[in-house]
Amino acid sequence: MILLVFAVTVIILIGRLLYIFNIIEHRSFDNTDFGIDPYMSSIDQDHDGIDDQTDILMSVRDYIETKPEYKSKYYDTGYPNDNYGVCTDVVAFGLLNAGYNLMELVNEHIINNIELYNIDQIDKNIDFRRVRNLFVFFENTAIKLTSDIYDIDQWQGGDIVVFEKHVAIISDKRNKNGVSFIIHHYGTTQLRYEEDVLEYRDDIQGHYRLN
Repeated sequence: MILLVFAVTVIILIGRLLYIFNIIEHRSFDNTDFGIDPYMSSIDQDHDGIDDQTDILMSVRDYIETKPEYKSKYYDTGYPNDNYGVCTDVVAFGLLNAGYNLMELVNEHIINNIELYNIDQIDKNIDFRRVRNLFVFFENTAIKLTSDIYDIDQWQGGDIVVFEKHVAIISDKRNKNGVSFIIHHYGTTQLRYEEDVLEYRDDIQGHYRLN
């Protein structure tokens, strides 16, 4: 009997861990399930007929459809030009295809506000791909929103969330509590790019929206 109880406990624990680490895919919901109106930006930066908030989310999904492999590399082109990338590239490509060249924007902001950044030598090709620089950039240029993940109507697909050493785009999918999934890229062991992990993190530095 004791062995049976132990076995059941181990199975439950393993199942819980598999769920927490998103090895078991989580059921998803959307704004309509919680009576939340989707946020739409009043700006269409690239004039493609799609508002920026929606465009960023669509662009990020297009990027992860390419199934980028995780590897930290330096590119003379700034933006990766092969099938590799890191977490910051999810944000960079999402914004780029919505009309925002993050490489140029971050470089300009660093040049004009160098005292805000802990940078010894400016390098346009890599500065926009560092989490610590994106945190400073969005803190000073974007709309700052709540870090309370349970204030669910304030989290919308296309938002940006910066963690201590990671960055992601907020998904329009939500879990059973209404907490948003994130779209991100964190390593070679990652099974899927869109995951329900916000409730398991305690390192949110900032939550932002472009406009």
